[in-house]
Amino acid sequence: MSSPIDVIVLGSGASALTAALAAQGHGASVEVFEKASHVGGTSAWSGGMIWIPNNHHAQACGVDDSPEDALTYLDALSHDMIDHELALAFIEHGPEMVRWMEQNTPVKFQLVPDFPDYHPEHPGGRPQGGRSLECPLYSFNELGEFKDWVTIGHNYGKAPITMDESHLGRAVPVEVSLKERERRTRNDERGCGQSLMGRLFKGCLDREIPIHRNARAVELIAQDGTINGVVIEQEGKRREIVASNVVLATGGFEWNRDLVRTFLRGPMTSPVSVPTNEGDGLIMAMRLGTALGNMREAWWMPAVSVPVSAGESQLPAYLFASERARPRSIMINKKGLRFTNEAANYNAFGAAFHEQDVARFEYANLPCWFIFDQTHLDKFGFIDTQPGQPAPNWVTKAVSLLELADKLGVPSGSLARTVQDWNHAVIQGKDTAFNRGESAHDNWWGDHINKGKAEATLGPLDTPPYYAVEVKSGALGTKGGPKTDAVGGVLNVDGDRITGLYAAGNVMASAMGMTYGGAGGTLAPAMVFGFLAGRDAAST
Repeated sequence: MSSPIDVIVLGSGASALTAALAAQGHGASVEVFEKASHVGGTSAWSGGMIWIPNNHHAQACGVDDSPEDALTYLDALSHDMIDHELALAFIEHGPEMVRWMEQNTPVKFQLVPDFPDYHPEHPGGRPQGGRSLECPLYSFNELGEFKDWVTIGHNYGKAPITMDESHLGRAVPVEVSLKERERRTRNDERGCGQSLMGRLFKGCLDREIPIHRNARAVELIAQDGTINGVVIEQEGKRREIVASNVVLATGGFEWNRDLVRTFLRGPMTSPVSVPTNEGDGLIMAMRLGTALGNMREAWWMPAVSVPVSAGESQLPAYLFASERARPRSIMINKKGLRFTNEAANYNAFGAAFHEQDVARFEYANLPCWFIFDQTHLDKFGFIDTQPGQPAPNWVTKAVSLLELADKLGVPSGSLARTVQDWNHAVIQGKDTAFNRGESAHDNWWGDHINKGKAEATLGPLDTPPYYAVEVKSGALGTKGGPKTDAVGGVLNVDGDRITGLYAAGNVMASAMGMTYGGAGGTLAPAMVFGFLAGRDAAST
């Protein structure tokens, strides 16, 4: 029999490869097993930012921050859902994780300097930013024959720009010339989640950490409360692999409809993550009697589904974030009414989909639609449609609000009054109904020309034709799972640690509770607890 592996990591997203690098970097033998045919998970599809308070890149730029302010901020958002011990561990070790990765791997970070927190006016929040980091561009040519191993999503693709260079990332966007974009494309330089995962993957290649694809973990092997290995299913065969420690980093359960119905607090029909996130790690952990936490929560994300293209088997769901904040647009429910601040951060927005009309016993704001006018389309485009181009044929179009209401099946008088009220609010410069445009967050995500002002999100809806598209309740991933201690060690139902078992990323009970601190609020705790789990596993 071969010697036991010190640490097996299940999954290959940011939490998984961070755990693998930390474990190997602290002296352990490590192997990674990925269920899919490609590595990177949802992390590779993401914007690639991490939200790390009090990081050294911000300090070098003179940003005023402290662990105390960060903890105050999370406490202000907690609703008693955040585990204080985990929050402290995240805040304390986040900057340490960043430094270690930069000193020991190809992963490098830079500040996205002005990006505000998602609830910036709360105590401890940072309206002027300083907590969001990203990786510089990375050439996938550095991966050699392995460059095609990393999964590519349809929201950011192989984007040859960083967030810092985008309209979203800066108060005054950096203009990247067409010539420079073409050079980057020829050199296969990628930003966002592709850069992060390309760098993490290169770190594993450099350290000769084996990564097995199409290898699904189906069972944890344990005896007397101690992990002894894992059963892997590959090419239709099962085999037991002996290991001293296993790190669960398999993602959430958002693609498992049974688990979604069982655990989530409201409807979630349109996940925007990799479809392999079916709760494998959660199911394996439950068989061992693990304690569960935060099960009703997800990283909520409004989503828009577009028709299937040739070769696709399911509707692609697009992130619907900055679009909602742009002027000359509102969202309405089936009564033809606005129902929330359209520019609110995407995670908080999820709560609007969970509101119930108790008299009718139905969700009050589903279905709902994003409404915009011709000037909006001309200026901003829509999803994959460039500014100035006609709307795609799957978008509902009408020459008047009356016709639009008829096509959507909402009361025409109600829609007309809603638009009239909205246009009046724009003239007054104040949305008294839902406070849109009052937060630094709202005014960051809208029209970049007016970034930082209410005009970035407040604009009339008055230029026909009018357009509408249904918006659905989606998620970047779920955020409930096995409870852990402060280093990612999984706990059983009695609160005792299961020796040799760790969890990080969306498979664990999130340290963030129901909230989302700022841009990168999903990946940051994933990497921090991946780092802590890998390092601790290497020490046992």
